[in-house]
Amino acid sequence: MCLKVLAHAMGDYIFRNYRASDFSRFARLKVKAARSSPGRYRLSPQVIHESLEPPDYSPEQDLFLVEFSAKVVGYLDVRPEMSIGRVILDCFIVPEHRRQGLATRLFSYAAQRANAIGAKAVHVPVRQDKVVAKRLLARLGFHPVRRFHELRLDLAEFHPTMSASSFPIRHFQDGDEGKLVEIQNRSFAGTWGYSPNTVEAIKYRCSMSNTSLEGILIAYKGESPVGYCWTRIEPAEKTRADESTGQIFMLGVEPGYRNKGIGRALLLAGLAYLKGKGLRFAQLTVDSENTAAIALYRSLGFEVWDSSLWYEKRLD
Repeated sequence: MCLKVLAHAMGDYIFRNYRASDFSRFARLKVKAARSSPGRYRLSPQVIHESLEPPDYSPEQDLFLVEFSAKVVGYLDVRPEMSIGRVILDCFIVPEHRRQGLATRLFSYAAQRANAIGAKAVHVPVRQDKVVAKRLLARLGFHPVRRFHELRLDLAEFHPTMSASSFPIRHFQDGDEGKLVEIQNRSFAGTWGYSPNTVEAIKYRCSMSNTSLEGILIAYKGESPVGYCWTRIEPAEKTRADESTGQIFMLGVEPGYRNKGIGRALLLAGLAYLKGKGLRFAQLTVDSENTAAIALYRSLGFEVWDSSLWYEKRLD
């Protein structure tokens, strides 16, 4: 079902669905939102454009805008993950237009969209220092359910020492999409917030400008994948050399092969790859309850530099 918000006005503000002609204005707003969070990944228009075209997502139905005097001053993005019955929301209002009830109205459209597609839960990640946003979510009936940490490593201080392993690590190659889906879904089965991947989704993500096939590393037992490390490098614009950052996007090991040093070997290989690209920092996100992963990251020098709370509202 398509939810259409046809130029619904509230005072001088107009709420409506995204249109393809909005891209330039929306991209500028996304860049502004990213810059409002110090240390976060810088976004390029190319990556923003790619984020609007993945499978199972329609910006014309899932992205809502607020206009004021023909300028886009806010948005709310609804990302469906229907394999686990949820949608994830991303909302930003230009500071000078806050405290006008805009976010509340946008959230009402998001709830309608979530109900229309049969979602059972709405999740919203919020940085720990966003006090106003957390208060708004509480008023809207959301409550915190999980905390995730952002970790950072200064690659200038990282000197990789690779050791021999009985689980050879290879770079991803065309045709490995099925293997990557297989190992991802086995590694993260039952993990909070993980939506099982499909070959179609993996193919699209591998084609994005922030991903190089060389930067996806897979560990094998014979010809069977048993773990992987997926790195990403955002093609951000105007990034100083001392701020350049790569990402450990995902790191997973099949349950039956854990505690054999595979995760550590993959992480070392991923960090060596990022360092070899001349990047200054490596960042990653980890569930605060994943104590084993946090211990591994800390052992290699990662430090917590930020945290986010995930808020939930059930729709059933």
